[in-house]
Amino acid sequence: MSRYVGVDLHRRRSQVVVLDGDGVVVSSVNVDNREPAELVAAVAVGGEGCDVVIEAAWGWYWIADLLTAAGFKVHLAHPLGVAGYRNRRVKNDEKDAILLADLLRMGSLPESWIAPPELRELRELVRYRRKLSQLRSGLKAQIHAVLGKEGVIPQLTELWGPAGARWLDDQQLAAAYQDRIVSLRRLIGHYDREIRRLDRQIHGWLRDDVGYREIQRIDGVGPVFAAIFVAEIGDVSRFKSPKQLCSWVGVTPRHRESDETVKRGPITKQGSALVRWAAVEAVARYQGGPPIRDAYRRIAETRGNKIARVAAARRLLVLVYYGLRDGHIRCLGAAA
Repeated sequence: MSRYVGVDLHRRRSQVVVLDGDGVVVSSVNVDNREPAELVAAVAVGGEGCDVVIEAAWGWYWIADLLTAAGFKVHLAHPLGVAGYRNRRVKNDEKDAILLADLLRMGSLPESWIAPPELRELRELVRYRRKLSQLRSGLKAQIHAVLGKEGVIPQLTELWGPAGARWLDDQQLAAAYQDRIVSLRRLIGHYDREIRRLDRQIHGWLRDDVGYREIQRIDGVGPVFAAIFVAEIGDVSRFKSPKQLCSWVGVTPRHRESDETVKRGPITKQGSALVRWAAVEAVARYQGGPPIRDAYRRIAETRGNKIARVAAARRLLVLVYYGLRDGHIRCLGAAA
């Protein structure tokens, strides 16, 4: 009889529960994560090559790789899909592990895709670059705030280029404010260097990727956004159509249906926030280029720029889908 294993993963310890085909608990143990051999042994009670489910929680990479290398079939539970089952009277690690195993046993487990280790490494670089960029933006905002305290409003449209640097050098501020701005500019310089280093590393990783090069032909998609799309989407063939990709990103309308009542609302925003941000930002300046621009302007006239940007982002993701899948986007013509 088949057995199913649920692992409730935590930082220091994990609860491992084994169920038989009838949902009866065969084994339930709490294992120290610093003892991988004990963890593998606890899962092995389910039998050679048995199905194991873990939740996409803190630091799940290592345990997925460990159990896969040990010959088990690993499933990754989607946190949002499991969240609805958490609202019960008694909740503890054992019951959480039983829940995961039981959902797997019944074929009702909401699963996430387990990206291969190489892709996870690329994602780490891309996400770290985005984080550094956000932190750098916060430092730049602090400079504007400090200048505002002295009543100094920059007349330059670009404060972070050579002209802006010269303008900041010429400002005469009180000592405390001047010291803070000097420190902030020094920190921004450190972030600039780290971001450039990451850009080189990411480009070296992707320079031979056909899809990465092709989607940069879309107006508004440069190396940074292209790297986000490649890293976060991964194997695009796991989506049967562009519609599935857009749904995964969370740029499709919310749908609620009961009996004869159907309600469609704003976009779900359930999916990759990073891909969603990149798609919307990519159309902000060029409105998606010739394949998308007319639709953008038509929607903007009737429903406003905000909705038009989301609609254009959805159309841009369609182009990204075909660029990654086929290595060619037909509506853009042949590459120069």
